[in-house]
Amino acid sequence: MKITKIDTFLVNLGHRNIPYVKVHTDEGLYGVGEAYSCGPDKATVECIRDFEEWLVGRDPRDIEGLWTLMSAGSRFPGGMVLNAAISGIEHALWDIAGKAAGLPVYRLVGGKCRDKIRVYQSPGGRTPQELADNAVRLIETYGYTALKLGPLPPDWQTMPWNKALRETERRVAAVREAVGDDIDIGLDPHARLFEISRAVELCNVVAPYRPIFVEEPLRPENREAMAKLRELVDVPLATGEMLYTRYEFRELLSHQAVNIIQPDICVAGGLWEQKKIAALADAHYVSVAPHNPCGPLATAVNVHFAASTHNFLILEYHADDKGPRRDLVDEPIKLVNGYLELPERPGLGIDLNEEALGKYPFRSWHRGFTFREDGALAYQ
Repeated sequence: MKITKIDTFLVNLGHRNIPYVKVHTDEGLYGVGEAYSCGPDKATVECIRDFEEWLVGRDPRDIEGLWTLMSAGSRFPGGMVLNAAISGIEHALWDIAGKAAGLPVYRLVGGKCRDKIRVYQSPGGRTPQELADNAVRLIETYGYTALKLGPLPPDWQTMPWNKALRETERRVAAVREAVGDDIDIGLDPHARLFEISRAVELCNVVAPYRPIFVEEPLRPENREAMAKLRELVDVPLATGEMLYTRYEFRELLSHQAVNIIQPDICVAGGLWEQKKIAALADAHYVSVAPHNPCGPLATAVNVHFAASTHNFLILEYHADDKGPRRDLVDEPIKLVNGYLELPERPGLGIDLNEEALGKYPFRSWHRGFTFREDGALAYQ
């Protein structure tokens, strides 16, 4: 079997653009994959097109060798765009391998560790009451046993820090009171803090509400700072969405900086690389809660990872039952009472609905910017 061509599609999901990949073979089998929405999404697509020249004529089932070709062959260690391109292609290669074997992909990467995949969703809300109401609504609608919140108030960067802490406590307390003690709550400050002291104060404020983790309380570049923070607080810490490949996670884990890692299967290097990252984490007694903010195809790849990885904890999820998320695939992974079912179709068990892709064309997009009264960017 040989790769004959690679198609790319750049689709807008409303909150971001998603680069999709379709790898074709001379035997009529094809595979689909999803690359991460990096911001310079057109750059990711061009990187995938460049890799097409490297891969045409090669056997798509030689996944380890093709990954090494793309990664090491690029000479310098890859950043976000390169690793997003590799990840999307790699998903498609596994899809082909599963179809060729007549098996779901999780059967090729270790088999089942569990029968269903626990997920959480973020309710959103500007006020504590709105946040609490949305949390209850999500639980009632989808049966979730866990949620994740942005604990800081929307305009926290422009208010005094003490007020931001008080508002943070009000938000987390409102949700805990509304959903009860048996729902796990993750908290995500979105890596907006730089001082260890502020991160300590934030963790101490939310600790009484027993979060399952506090995600990215600090920027991830300084592993020593995160390790120091872990010594000073009594909540589980998580990070990893901005890290790529086993090499960057090795450094994080060697510092014993977190309790939970959160690699993104669409940018960390793909399914097989994420399995290697999970094995490293297992050796350091760390569990894995993958970052998964993008599309339904990414969710499907994560389901195969989670099914076959015993130190998997929980998966970030967005409901795929309506809008473009539903239109873009033939059949999303089924959600039942807060858990995703395992697909039994050969390959990834999901396919792109190419007729719908044109309905959601690329739109220029970036995250919003907030500025302080003095004109400085309010990043922290």
